[in-house]
Amino acid sequence: MDKGRVAAGRIRIGIGGWTYEPWRGSFYPAGLAQRRELEHASRRLTSIEINGTYYGAQKPESFRKWHDETPEDFVFSLKAPRYATNRKVLAEAGETIARFLSGGVMLLGDKLGPINWQFMATKTFEPDDFRAFLKLLPAAAGGRALRHVVEVRHQSFRTPVFTEMLREHGVAAVVAADGKYPQIADPTAPFVYVRIMGTSAEEALGYAPAALDLWAERVRIWAAGGLPEGLEHVGPNPVSGPRDVYLYVIGGHKAHNPQAAMALIERLG
Repeated sequence: MDKGRVAAGRIRIGIGGWTYEPWRGSFYPAGLAQRRELEHASRRLTSIEINGTYYGAQKPESFRKWHDETPEDFVFSLKAPRYATNRKVLAEAGETIARFLSGGVMLLGDKLGPINWQFMATKTFEPDDFRAFLKLLPAAAGGRALRHVVEVRHQSFRTPVFTEMLREHGVAAVVAADGKYPQIADPTAPFVYVRIMGTSAEEALGYAPAALDLWAERVRIWAAGGLPEGLEHVGPNPVSGPRDVYLYVIGGHKAHNPQAAMALIERLG
């Protein structure tokens, strides 16, 4: 390992979910039992973002099962319930947040990665209410430290007031890339959370080789504590140390997302 990577943060690369019919026969071998798809995916990727938690509560047994079916160093990120974020007054989300965190999430143990609090594209930035929401996000639960990331999709959030607010609370902003949503690439937490959405049907690996090379290099720079070029920032970004990086290939031509994620893992060694 070269000296530049000794001090780097941990890198995780994955996709959103693991149940998708077009992946059967391409990402998943023909004939693989559906109940073994997570087992297969978790041995070719290093993380998966669980989407089902956004739409409704999951059984505690499911979290335990997901933990047990994946390798020791695998990590899940979770999309938090929409009932916490799709509301007029965010300051009133405390009960929903507490119910989510006490509903079996902690059974993932060391495999629990960041929690993604995703907001609708119509949700605008109201500083006082958003600050109140951030105060509701606990730093720990069940004796385990938590990592929070917010996915905002309205242009009003592209202001240094927002990024400084996140930095004060140690919360990350999703770096939305290759898609239609506003980009906020300012690092505001000890980790970076990226969702790339530009895979295409024309590329066997989802992205052209040059684009995969570029994303791999950006991930290396983030992990080493730097700021990659070619991304959109909204405020000053103080120099900081190494950061963990979570990158998920989401949306786009979804059928090729696993291939893109695996190609990035290969490039990153």
